[in-house]
Amino acid sequence: MRLIALAALLALPSAASAQTPATTDHPLLHQLPTAVSADRLRADVEAMVSFGTRHTLSETASDTRGVGAARRWVEREFQSISRDCGGCLQVVLPAQTVTALPRIPNPTEVVNVVAIQRGTTDPDRVIVITGHLDSRVTDVMNATDDAPGANDDASGVAALIEAARILSKERFPATLVYAALTGEEQGLHGARILAEYARDNGWRVMANLNNDMVGNIAGQNGVIDNTRIRVFAEGTRTLETQAEADSRRYNGGEVDSPSRNLARFIDGIADRYLTNFDVEMVYRTDRYGRGGDQVAFLRLGFPAVRITEGSENYDRQHQDLRTENGVVYGDTIDGVDFDYLAQATRLNVATMAAMAKAPAPPTGVTIAGAVQPDTTLRWSAVPGAAGYRVWWRSTTAPQWTHSRWAGDATELVLKGVIIDDFFFGVSSVSADGYESPVVFPGPAGAFIPAVVPPRPAGS
Repeated sequence: MRLIALAALLALPSAASAQTPATTDHPLLHQLPTAVSADRLRADVEAMVSFGTRHTLSETASDTRGVGAARRWVEREFQSISRDCGGCLQVVLPAQTVTALPRIPNPTEVVNVVAIQRGTTDPDRVIVITGHLDSRVTDVMNATDDAPGANDDASGVAALIEAARILSKERFPATLVYAALTGEEQGLHGARILAEYARDNGWRVMANLNNDMVGNIAGQNGVIDNTRIRVFAEGTRTLETQAEADSRRYNGGEVDSPSRNLARFIDGIADRYLTNFDVEMVYRTDRYGRGGDQVAFLRLGFPAVRITEGSENYDRQHQDLRTENGVVYGDTIDGVDFDYLAQATRLNVATMAAMAKAPAPPTGVTIAGAVQPDTTLRWSAVPGAAGYRVWWRSTTAPQWTHSRWAGDATELVLKGVIIDDFFFGVSSVSADGYESPVVFPGPAGAFIPAVVPPRPAGS
């Protein structure tokens, strides 16, 4: 009888393969991805490739070659988009002069091109999409040879520009930021500059979607796959203190950082709103031993993921343009599949819209239930939330599987659900059914860390 009662209890809440399908279906999230154009994406990548090289240390005065010309082209694109939406984008150029041996041996101005679409009711809550504009060849210090960077990472920059074209036609409670970064190949400098800009301007960054190489479908092993994209997400958060680590090791949370729950949210978006396009969550900050611009956001406590193609071809990355023994090397435009890039862009568009329409994730989430038959979750009220949903799953399940609606209360008791056997979380829901990512209880899962590193003295 006890087993039957427990099975009945677990059947009561809605069950799903991912977070989002248990909630409201939104026509807007079906509609917006259909506006993505593979032809526009191709035109943008062609424009970036036409600058020859976009190396961070390359020419800045020319109007036709080098990183300076490329930056000004992106700025013009953002300004054009802003004109089309009645001035809805503020275009800014966060920059610093950087000397960072060995990859930037001489003082160099690292400039980002950023378009800000202010939220209507919660403008300090920010969702950021990034891609890096700079490119390279085999020698990371070679700033003169052609470095097309068609996939790495003109594809990511094209995706964010296309996202700006589409999302700028809508209005959202939260702020959307579209950022073309430089200095990635020389040490993630542009991302650091933007993350510091976010901190210094009081942005509550809920997500950084870093798109880095989102256009290739032909793997090094010869397998072609246009149906899969990877989302890399850190486990334990970068800013974790020793006390927080001790608690997390004992009670769990290794797979429930805000970045991991952001990845689950993105996976749910793909499952519901895209066709024949699957998100593969990878439980790593980045590919093995490698890095990307999302790392700079993680270092300041902001949730961030790397979105990257499912199959990589290393002959087409960081290579001098050449053919050897019949093998073509180099990151040229023929290595980009624009239908696939369009799918990646659709994923970003739907994810950003869903997060910006939803309330902020809950704060102050706590849990209790040791030596008790029930589990109790509590949280703080979130502005704009009409209600909250409590989620739980087996400790070995990759996705949230069970949920219960809490209404507008800030506490819910799960009768007969034992705290020892599951992981738990809470999401906030708007009056029209848009839902935030799930927040795991305590510091391990908080989307806003207790302490954000301050700006270093004298900087």
